[in-house]
Amino acid sequence: MMSKKKDENVDQQSELNLTRRSVLGASAAIAGAGIIGSQLIDPVAKTAYAAGSDEPIRIGFQAHRTGIGALYGRWYERTTNAAAKYINSIGGIAGRPIEIITEDDGTDPKRGADVVEKLATKHNVDFVYGTLFSHVVMGSAPRAGELKIPYFVVSEGYHVASGALNRYVFQPCITDVRSQITAVSNWIFGNLGKNVALIYPDYAFGYDHRDYASAAAAKSGAKITAKIAIPPTASSFTRYFVKIPKNTDVIYHVMVGPGVLTFVREMGEHYGTRHPKLFGFIDSLEGVNINSPGLEFLDGSHFWEAMPRYADGYATSGSNFYRDKVGVDNTGASKSDSKDVSAYSHMFGCWETLFAIKEAVEQSGYKSKKDYKTLIETFEGFAGFNEGIAHPQGSKVFSGKTHQCYGQQFVSQVKNGKFNVVHRTSIADGMYEPETDYTKKSL
Repeated sequence: MMSKKKDENVDQQSELNLTRRSVLGASAAIAGAGIIGSQLIDPVAKTAYAAGSDEPIRIGFQAHRTGIGALYGRWYERTTNAAAKYINSIGGIAGRPIEIITEDDGTDPKRGADVVEKLATKHNVDFVYGTLFSHVVMGSAPRAGELKIPYFVVSEGYHVASGALNRYVFQPCITDVRSQITAVSNWIFGNLGKNVALIYPDYAFGYDHRDYASAAAAKSGAKITAKIAIPPTASSFTRYFVKIPKNTDVIYHVMVGPGVLTFVREMGEHYGTRHPKLFGFIDSLEGVNINSPGLEFLDGSHFWEAMPRYADGYATSGSNFYRDKVGVDNTGASKSDSKDVSAYSHMFGCWETLFAIKEAVEQSGYKSKKDYKTLIETFEGFAGFNEGIAHPQGSKVFSGKTHQCYGQQFVSQVKNGKFNVVHRTSIADGMYEPETDYTKKSL
């Protein structure tokens, strides 16, 4: 068995960015590229910022502490703090400590724009980071562009890659809905059925699911039997289930917010034991114990996961290290409270994005805001991130044109009261041709 010391050395060698390679060639590059050194584990890096400055890199964290995104926001904040603590323990960013300044946006688009402005002008942060809910991203990103401050989101909507935003906005370490659906659609239509009803939240993130699932179905010879949008603040759902046609083979569902447990329970009450096959995005059960009363009918159903909640679903040394640092047990719950189930399929993006910022700062030589242009151009030159402690979810391909990454996805089945990974996609399965080129936009 490899010693812990040797495990750490292996992770150290696989942490780092690939630069200046084409997106379409990056999958091969990740497997065989030369690697630029980065001392993420080396004790020499722990010399308390001696090589840098006592002046911190100030990162403004836009948190969903309240509103419908509060569960995600709490775990995003926990992950962010864990990543910052670890990075500081190994020497910070370019020898400077990270300081996280947090403001609550209430999961509200208008308030989100105000938070971006407050972080940039009152707190004088170097970067703004962390937003999840797509309508908040859409409300906040234009203000970041106006203020000319780099804005790193940890969302999943297609908003960044679509070209709808501006050159200051990046989504480097979590895949978008278009890529996720592209990656798993062949498995869904090939294994579960061809007549599919879509249930999704009634805002931008949900529309991405509607549009790209519909496009994937058409490409695979499948048929969408219904498209059912549900308000994100809904607290009762039975009236929506009666809209699902009887010829439906598969219910494709994705819901978010405080009503997710009620949504799943009421679906079970409506159908009982005789129901179409179910394929859900884990958003419908993020933060929810799969063994909660009323969820028994989910046994045998399938879910998309970006990072498996249960440790045995992806037990690499990097993912195990990350799981321990954020304080999550083997079932995906908090080590300090087994009833507190994490948003495990999303929150890794906060950890990874901080490391991506670290790499960009160090490679660009960033010192202050006057260096934004160089930092952005350096980031746009990245072709991907190798799997390891900095990127525990897996390797990523990064597109400088779209400011968006591509990564692997997981399909898990509910069996014996847990999620069990039954399929893992390749990065290539989720890749698509860019529809924009931010590098041609002005700064």
